[in-house]
Amino acid sequence: MKCSFSQLLLLMFLFHAAAAQQNHSIKKPNVLIIIADDQGWGDLGFTGNKSVSTPNLDQLAKSGVLLDRFYVSPVCSPTRAEFLTGRYHVRTGVSGTATGRVRLDLDESTITEAFKHAGYKTALFGKWHNGGQAPYHPNCRGIDEFYGFCSGHWGNYFNPVLEHNGEIVKGNGFITNDLTDHTIDYINKKNDQPFFLIMALNTPHSPMQVPEEFWNRYKNKIIQQKGGIPEKEDIEHTRAAMALNENIDVNIGRIMNTLKKNNQLDNTIIIYFSDNGPNGNRYNGGMKGIKGSVDEGGVRVPFIIQWNKIIKGGRKIPTIAANIDLFPTLIDLAGIEWKNPKPFDGISLKNILLMGKYEASDRIIPSFWANETSVRSQQFRLSNKNQLFDMVNDPNQTKNVAHEFPKEFQKLSSWKENWLKTVRTELPDQDLRPLIVGNKKMALTKLPASEAEAKGNIIRSSKHPNDSYFKGWKSTDDKIFWNIEVESDGLFEVEVYYACSEKNIGSELEMQFNGASISYKIQTANNAPVIGMEHDKVLREESYVKDFKPMKLGKIYLKKGKGMLELYSKHLNTPDDLESNLITLRRISE
Repeated sequence: MKCSFSQLLLLMFLFHAAAAQQNHSIKKPNVLIIIADDQGWGDLGFTGNKSVSTPNLDQLAKSGVLLDRFYVSPVCSPTRAEFLTGRYHVRTGVSGTATGRVRLDLDESTITEAFKHAGYKTALFGKWHNGGQAPYHPNCRGIDEFYGFCSGHWGNYFNPVLEHNGEIVKGNGFITNDLTDHTIDYINKKNDQPFFLIMALNTPHSPMQVPEEFWNRYKNKIIQQKGGIPEKEDIEHTRAAMALNENIDVNIGRIMNTLKKNNQLDNTIIIYFSDNGPNGNRYNGGMKGIKGSVDEGGVRVPFIIQWNKIIKGGRKIPTIAANIDLFPTLIDLAGIEWKNPKPFDGISLKNILLMGKYEASDRIIPSFWANETSVRSQQFRLSNKNQLFDMVNDPNQTKNVAHEFPKEFQKLSSWKENWLKTVRTELPDQDLRPLIVGNKKMALTKLPASEAEAKGNIIRSSKHPNDSYFKGWKSTDDKIFWNIEVESDGLFEVEVYYACSEKNIGSELEMQFNGASISYKIQTANNAPVIGMEHDKVLREESYVKDFKPMKLGKIYLKKGKGMLELYSKHLNTPDDLESNLITLRRISE
């Protein structure tokens, strides 16, 4: 049958309209993931906390979907490694929370690489904690825009020293507000590409530095609910955590308003969760355990996901799930085809979220840290001591029901034993990987004190390595050293970040690596006081910090190879006066 010209035009119009509708329906969603640090399950209004004000997160929980049994690792860096890879952290090389043990193996693929490969802009604002030097650095793992820090915790939250795409910069104001400002600026940048954006906050992690505006709301507040071990609760610490949680909530509100203003809310998948249980004995829904524990309270965290008009909101899903599920779930929701070189340990939750199918009820999720292991099924937890607890009726794990449920006990015991014999053995007992210097993906290599060792009289400013510095320099025999590998021959410009009084002007510092050395005499004093206590609301265990200044040692040609890079004093005027927290090497030529 022949078509008239007008009929042909109509058919062409209908074809293009259908194509446009199809293109609209398959438009790639933005992804925004917000991660709190050390925020427990019981720290928010929607999980039952009566002392804290979190209206924005409460509203997000109401309009979105709650995964009510969502599990992470007991501490920071393993959780982040599992989120990034979709795999158990013991497979990924991440064995600790400080020094080089936080590095994510280079043969692991990341969720940011998958989304970048699919045409997304990628960014991370905040805490990385999975490697600080290229090629472990976030800018080398699929993240285009990075503003934050790579360490496990930071010692100062007000105008702190941070980094932007590998270069050292100064933060602006309170860190959570600053990270939110960068997140909002990034969202406001109009671009044809969708974005995959992570805002990884470092609060309410200690030190408990709180803006006065928020502290004033909580400093005299009566805490209505207590932790599982009331005699161990530090009420001032709890008040500070609640103040920081309210600050987080206010900033979440700012982000939600930005998405609404930009008409991006309906096309943005929003996820909110925390990286482990609470960093203190405070209210946590009656669960046993806090941060660092493999019991329920150490690994169950709040989790919200919202995708307007796609994922039906207002639901609480009881199916157990974990951070290892986020990678396979998000690429599934976004329609990204990605063949992971290594198999996921997590599963896609797409059907659970979209269809309301509460499946995977026979699933088992392990929790491992510091050679302690527990495993969780939908109803039971087998503890590190191989006691079985009914988590539906006994969340505080008070009664061992192994004799009442022998089949469940045997099932979880066998699964745990097999996991320890197979998967657990993939994590080496020692991390012998050297720190990489001079990788060509980034010009600047930073070697912080947190990733060094010292001999002689030199000591750390705190037993916690992250954000610490070295002090106690007494003689020319004292040394700081880093186990490094120079990836290829090259000329480097070296700077040492130092502090000392006028007494050590004229003292000489020297750096040495595999026979090559460079030295320089101190020309200017940096009599910097320790800072941080002026904002602390609770006495900290971590190190205070100083305003360390860079001093150029000069240029040095380093040859490819492994060895110890050493920093020492060739001549020291006055003992117990010289301090250092960082050395940087900038490749300037091959």
